[in-house]
Amino acid sequence: MAESRAEILTGVAVLALAIGFVAYAAQGTGLLRAPDSYPLTASFRSIEGITTGSDVRLAGVKVGTVTELNLNPDTFFADAGISMRRDVLLPVDSTILVSSEGLLGGSFIEILPGGALENLEPGDEIEDTQGAVSLITLLLKFVGGGDAEPAETTDP
Repeated sequence: MAESRAEILTGVAVLALAIGFVAYAAQGTGLLRAPDSYPLTASFRSIEGITTGSDVRLAGVKVGTVTELNLNPDTFFADAGISMRRDVLLPVDSTILVSSEGLLGGSFIEILPGGALENLEPGDEIEDTQGAVSLITLLLKFVGGGDAEPAETTDP
């Protein structure tokens, strides 16, 4: 009898631990929206490096999470759903952009607040967006001289 009781307690502990891991993973990927948050949307030309669950930061502080990413078949832009902390109110003229933590770091969404007196409401769209910048494209521009004008030659 003592052995079966120990087995039952061990099974309950393992099951509780598994449920905790699943809840943690679901929250990290944005599948569960925190009750003290509100949704916003944004449409990006390129959202390379961003996945569901990526951080949304304001002044370097995490204030939200990317909850969904979809391709808009009409505009061919990436539509992102974002869950923002309820205590962070953004002006309607705020900018949202894809940023990187450095050459080897991951990507995240950065918000630059505007100066308008009106704030975004739940479900509103942030219209001023800047997509991801391709590091390869920047390096090719740097190596190739970019859009520099060719030097004029004079004939003798």
